[in-house]
Amino acid sequence: MASISTAKNGNRKIQFVNGNGERKSIYLGKMKMKTARDLKTRVEALNSAKGSRSSLDNETAEWVANIEDDLAGKLAAVGLIAKRVKTESSTMGGLVEHVVGLRADAKPRTLTNLKQAGAKLNLYFGRDRALKQITAGDADKFVAAMRAHYSAAYVSRLIKYGKQFFHAARRAGFVTSNPFDGVKAGSMANPERMYYLTEADTRKIIDACPDAEWRLIVALARFGGLRCPSELAALTWADVDWERGRFLVKSPKTAHHADGGRRWVPIFLELRPHLEAAFDNAEPGTVFVVKRTCCHDTNLRTTFERIVYRAGLIPWPKPFQNMRASRETELAQTHPLHVVTAWIGNSARIAAKHYLQVTDSDFAKAVEGKESLEAIQPKQSEGDARTTQNPTQSLGEIGSLEGTLVPSCEQKRLEKVETPRNAGEMKLDRYARQESNNPAVSAEIPHTSSVADVKSDALSENSTSSAVSLLAKLAAGLTPSERAALARMLAGGSEGG
Repeated sequence: MASISTAKNGNRKIQFVNGNGERKSIYLGKMKMKTARDLKTRVEALNSAKGSRSSLDNETAEWVANIEDDLAGKLAAVGLIAKRVKTESSTMGGLVEHVVGLRADAKPRTLTNLKQAGAKLNLYFGRDRALKQITAGDADKFVAAMRAHYSAAYVSRLIKYGKQFFHAARRAGFVTSNPFDGVKAGSMANPERMYYLTEADTRKIIDACPDAEWRLIVALARFGGLRCPSELAALTWADVDWERGRFLVKSPKTAHHADGGRRWVPIFLELRPHLEAAFDNAEPGTVFVVKRTCCHDTNLRTTFERIVYRAGLIPWPKPFQNMRASRETELAQTHPLHVVTAWIGNSARIAAKHYLQVTDSDFAKAVEGKESLEAIQPKQSEGDARTTQNPTQSLGEIGSLEGTLVPSCEQKRLEKVETPRNAGEMKLDRYARQESNNPAVSAEIPHTSSVADVKSDALSENSTSSAVSLLAKLAAGLTPSERAALARMLAGGSEGG
């Protein structure tokens, strides 16, 4: 239990006994009794949790996080709470510095991205803004402001960084809740910045390169699928296994993975001439394959864009990333995806989300496939199109055309059909039955149950003239395509006879 006492001058203080039996005093100064009683209740809760070594309830923890530094210092002095960190670390600017300091061992590009995101948070909220004053509503306003100026993918990245910063603030005790909790980041993929570089355009760029080393840089990025510049900078001639036709790639980005960020990549046919040319031109004792990328801060993009213009092309977004994505898209068309991702150095999920693209050649192949099918099939009239929609087509209709493939399952199904007939035969059979029911011609036309009977009669020696007369009458009511089908059927029967 704690007690409140008031001095003659009106100053109040709270006294309590801690878990070690020591009497402690918290001097409050002049304060309303109601406020002092509320504070006394908080002190009792803190002292109880301290003595039992249990965690604070959510309400008390939030109260501790939001009190002023002066009161927090008094509570820390009597051992009720931990000493609060410096005031500057509890601001937005202090938090950015704190998080960047925690990631001092991160890759250079990771630190750059982290600082850029922190700069956006500082610019919007203000460097001196107290973290405890930033609410969930403020986080929503920040997201809305960013969406007004940046792409959805970049805003998603900023949201994830915002969550990361305030998660660190919560762990450090700066805040009790993360204002970015509940804010959906969405996808960081941006289809508008994806670009497929064709092999033909790659050849143009290689031809426009000023020297063999630049030609190798383009070839390694586009045909080898290497990350540029990080993986190019780490590639040495000792990593090239000419005998087995492959080279070892050491990726700083994935060095923390179980494989240490190392992967074997084939010396592709498109890549080999440029790699061999660079090897032949290398001076004895040369270690690195590409000397221009030995320093990670080398700016290759500026020079590369000049080369692209020289090749008669327009630079595209994320040039090296999209060359790498173009290669993975290309390889995925001819190799299993697990093999491709092992060569490129990512996962199937990342490949599908950020790398693989639908190209113009995919549409061309689909269109060419349709046109090839139409080329080997005879065109149908409107009447034929309606009748040939019958799913039980004959084997001759589907598989007799040269170059037409019939799936094995379809072949077995069609073989089970006892008397397959095409559309022309069925229509001819209908005409035959109509004519046989006509009294005017029934006397001179023998009754036939199907067109096969008509064909048989027409081929017999005793009924040649009557069959010709019958067929002439029937053909008069057929379409041109049906008459052609009848002619082919009779020609086949004559050869068999």
